[in-house]
Amino acid sequence: MTSPSPKALSIFRPVTAQAMAAWFAAFLSMGAYCLAMAVHGTYPFGGRSRAVNDLGNQFVPFHAHLWDLMHGNTTGDLYFNWSSGYGTPFLGDFFTYLMNPFSWLVGGFPRHLVELPVFLVTLFSIGLASGLMTVFLGRLHPGSPWLRALLSVCFGLSAWTISDGFADPMWMWGLVALPLLGIAYDWCLHRRRWVAGTLLVTLSWAGNFYTAAMATLGMAVVLLVRLFLDVRAGRERLNTLLRAASMTLSGVLLAAPVLTVSLKASRASQPAPVRGYEGPPTVAEYLAQLLPGGLSEGPRVSVGMLPLLLIATLPFIRRVPLRERFCWLFLLAVMAGSFIWLPTILLWHGGAMPNGSPYRASIALTAVLVSVAWLALAREPRPRELLCGAGVVLLLVVFVRDSPHMSRGPWLLAAAGLVPLALLLTLDRYRGRRGSRAVLTVALAGTVFLTSAYTVFNTTVLRDAYDWWRPKRTYDSESLATYKFLKSADGWPVTRTDPGPHEYANNDPMLLAGQGGSYYSSYVPARTAGALHRLGAGWFIQGRHTLSFTDPVSRAIMGVSRYLDRGTGPLGLTQRTVPAPPIVTVRPPGTVLDRAGTDATVFARQERVLGARVYEIPRLRPSNGSPPKPVPGRGWALAAGPDGSFGRTFTARCRPGTVAYWYAPWFFGRVEAQGRTVKSFGRHSMTGNGLTALGTVPANGTITVTVVSGRRQYLPPSPLGCLNQTSLDHAVRHLQSTGPQQLRAGGHSIEATFASGTRGTAVVSVPATSGWQCAVDGARATTPRTLGGLIAVNLGDGATTLRCTFRPPGLRLGLAVSAAAAVIVLLVAGGSALRTRRRALR
Repeated sequence: MTSPSPKALSIFRPVTAQAMAAWFAAFLSMGAYCLAMAVHGTYPFGGRSRAVNDLGNQFVPFHAHLWDLMHGNTTGDLYFNWSSGYGTPFLGDFFTYLMNPFSWLVGGFPRHLVELPVFLVTLFSIGLASGLMTVFLGRLHPGSPWLRALLSVCFGLSAWTISDGFADPMWMWGLVALPLLGIAYDWCLHRRRWVAGTLLVTLSWAGNFYTAAMATLGMAVVLLVRLFLDVRAGRERLNTLLRAASMTLSGVLLAAPVLTVSLKASRASQPAPVRGYEGPPTVAEYLAQLLPGGLSEGPRVSVGMLPLLLIATLPFIRRVPLRERFCWLFLLAVMAGSFIWLPTILLWHGGAMPNGSPYRASIALTAVLVSVAWLALAREPRPRELLCGAGVVLLLVVFVRDSPHMSRGPWLLAAAGLVPLALLLTLDRYRGRRGSRAVLTVALAGTVFLTSAYTVFNTTVLRDAYDWWRPKRTYDSESLATYKFLKSADGWPVTRTDPGPHEYANNDPMLLAGQGGSYYSSYVPARTAGALHRLGAGWFIQGRHTLSFTDPVSRAIMGVSRYLDRGTGPLGLTQRTVPAPPIVTVRPPGTVLDRAGTDATVFARQERVLGARVYEIPRLRPSNGSPPKPVPGRGWALAAGPDGSFGRTFTARCRPGTVAYWYAPWFFGRVEAQGRTVKSFGRHSMTGNGLTALGTVPANGTITVTVVSGRRQYLPPSPLGCLNQTSLDHAVRHLQSTGPQQLRAGGHSIEATFASGTRGTAVVSVPATSGWQCAVDGARATTPRTLGGLIAVNLGDGATTLRCTFRPPGLRLGLAVSAAAAVIVLLVAGGSALRTRRRALR
């Protein structure tokens, strides 16, 4: 048997070296990140939680809910989430927050260890992005795969990753998408693998369309520069552009369900607070962002000292044609400027100002910076050129020395930049001596590893100094005990078990189980937020974080039979059980459904939805010297006091023994009544207060309420209502007696069976979001009407069954578009295979 020739075997060596270098970049970047977390004592290497900001409030609970879905441990499915917001659509959340493929690892871990796979999402995304960037840089220009790997580590651990991306696991897929799209566009440049490139585009956009859009734009401009520098004729360049455009469009259309469902959910969501652009940072503040290890406001563009040194060296490398040097540096300048000019900020973010940092798109520039650094390193810069580049970096450090970014860490890392400079200078001396260069490359790898780890560590330490980044309580002994109680007490689907008062995270129902009102997401439906707010629930972030009800009437309306309240129990919480009607109830014929101007107060609105009179609305009598009446259209004006504060004192009369409730959703200050002081933090329309109990009305029937605030503001005309508990109990018993005989709930449906001939209006205690269809006795399903924003269906002259089903808006359209795109891709793939076979047969 003849052995393969050395020439035949040599074709495998570059592939093997490239693959090994990609793996090396992946492990080196992940190792540096883990080392930093271990030194800092951060989970899973120490006791400090990673669950900061939205990572704790949103993404740990969302991954816990994904675990429940994967293990059949929840009441909903991918279409609908029965746990949050008293029932809310879920597919948009899944597509936006849980489509990073590494998120699905959560199913392989115990539920109480959900934070570990959430950490792995970040870690593995860093590793995969670094490995793929190693491959892409090799397509950008040939050269040592090991040196490419070191620059790829700098990309994987850029300032964007450790300051912005780490807390948003789904965004970390954007880090992977950048080299994926770069590889796909490289195939277009060489007129190869259109179908494979299309699938890479689909993979990028399906994983996280938000950052994929930024990555697509970033890699598209890289392709444009490469085409401009290409020597081919103009028609060939145009064909390449058309090929790339068709590939991108087809790939995006294959992921159409992600886009159509998310777009529909976004349009139906509660509007985000309007955020203006406060203006760009100063030149010094912006340029300081190029130095690693700091933390200040601005685009997070640092990729470490090694790439920065090489970028500064590029203008002096004579082996790089002047035209090429100019084009790449011009691209860097244009991209950097686009992050601080409002029209292009909006372009990068899909036409909307982000509800947060306006510099999220800087992820794209980190990839281009590393690419330009590689173009310099691949040309093996001479000592004189490197020293010129080092001089530019020195001038940069001197220029930004007074920037807030320049804390101890950036100064240390800037000084440490002398080490890679010395190693690169030494590499040039040993040109052609493989053994010596290998040793120097290992030393350079150690430098990159240690400086990257210190960059992650120091940035994390700086971030910890801010209260905003204080970790949330997600999984500890108390929350785990709470979870066990809620699972054991669950009465779904007959009644709800509410996990309030939201002691752990903003999405406690997903974190702890149960069916509550708390829900924090960019996709909180406006109908949900509005319905809960109008019935007396509080909210934050202008309704993008809803809260559970805290009064007995609303709890009865929503069928809450068990809930957790602040108290003195073993968990710091008290477990309460109350009589509650079922989730589906029946109102008598003639019930007034929703229409404009129906209710004057929140108390009247609750009574109309409940179907019974349970409140007494007293007339407020202001204290002497106060304006005697509320201002029409605005309410009671607070009077200025001698100490600069504003306040009023009211007296009112109610039946003794009733419970007084106060509702002033936008009031900021304190409310004093019956020897009790309640602090309110309302701010129109960002923070809304819920109904607040002021205490039992005394035997003389008079209640005195004093409000004090440091702000001039108005109170509602009728902020006080006195609840008759006996009337409420009677109403609940009536709804229980007239409710369905049987109640069943599926993942995204609910079905009730009534006594034969039941008439009136069936009310499903679920916000009537878009996508619900209801059918009575098997008739054609129609869009339900609403009662207090909840699903309401007329049972006609008499009915036995009611079935309501939810279908995510936009899903059908997305599937149709995706199927059409798949047909096109399959036709192209089939045609390509046929042409290849014909050529082989010639």
